[in-house]
Amino acid sequence: MTAPVLPTADLARARALYDRVAEETAGIVIHRYSTSFGLASRLLAPSVRRHVDNIYALVRLADEVVDGVATSAGLEGPAIERMLDTLERETLDAIDIGYSTNLVVHAFALTARRVGFGEELVAPFYASMRADLTATEHTPKSFEEYVYGSAEVVGLMCLCAFLEGHVISDARREQLVDGARHLGAAFQKINFLRDLSADFAGLGRSYFPGVNVQTFGEGAKREILDDIDNDLRIARASLPLLPTTSRRAVALAQGLFGELTSRLRQTPAAVLAETRIRVPNPVKLRIAASAAAGRLPAAPPPTSSSHPATARQPEENR
Repeated sequence: MTAPVLPTADLARARALYDRVAEETAGIVIHRYSTSFGLASRLLAPSVRRHVDNIYALVRLADEVVDGVATSAGLEGPAIERMLDTLERETLDAIDIGYSTNLVVHAFALTARRVGFGEELVAPFYASMRADLTATEHTPKSFEEYVYGSAEVVGLMCLCAFLEGHVISDARREQLVDGARHLGAAFQKINFLRDLSADFAGLGRSYFPGVNVQTFGEGAKREILDDIDNDLRIARASLPLLPTTSRRAVALAQGLFGELTSRLRQTPAAVLAETRIRVPNPVKLRIAASAAAGRLPAAPPPTSSSHPATARQPEENR
């Protein structure tokens, strides 16, 4: 017995409803999990916001598999790795065929197919998520690879959404790609520094090479923050090149993390090793108002550090 075939118009309506519900589901995630990114996304044009919501939801879903709900449900390493492998296969299959039974994956695939990215960004992302299941310390090389897969590729996914429908020169695209990668890297490093104690105590991880929370001092803090400011400085230079449909939102996100960086710099290393620093909501709203008015975030302060900027591998070697 064969299943009845719906008329074409009914199929189209059913598909449109499913797509809409999937994207509405993804839209809930960013606002429930991140006040900073949720606030910034409100400054995006609606069509761009939908894509960014879809990207964020999948990233959060994978993160919860690795560090969140899966563990609280009693799952251990091998079972969590199998779930992550399954999620990656579902994601790549959905991008290939345009459908998933997982609403968050389905929404992500809609965006990936629409704005033009695929396995070249998805695979490094899942590789970094998988590294969290086994790596507790990083070498400079593994740290660079981890930051690329966990953060820089997310910036590149969002950039694809920002540029959808825009024709730009190769030179402008190259600068925007560099800015997106540096901004993603800055966000990730800021989170690592802010969560230094929690990551070490709760997850047994020390992300920064050679940094131990038990001996963390002002020198290490200053070097990390100088590197972050370098990332933010490069990202800020590319902001005026973004389309107006996304520029204010990216400026807000960078402004919020720049403010957090300033607060981390003002906090003694011993306190950072024990306390999670936040940006108060009134300050977030002030930064949001500035970004909404079209102003660029404040430039990072000059540093006296002579450390080299974080190296970038050629794209084809990743």
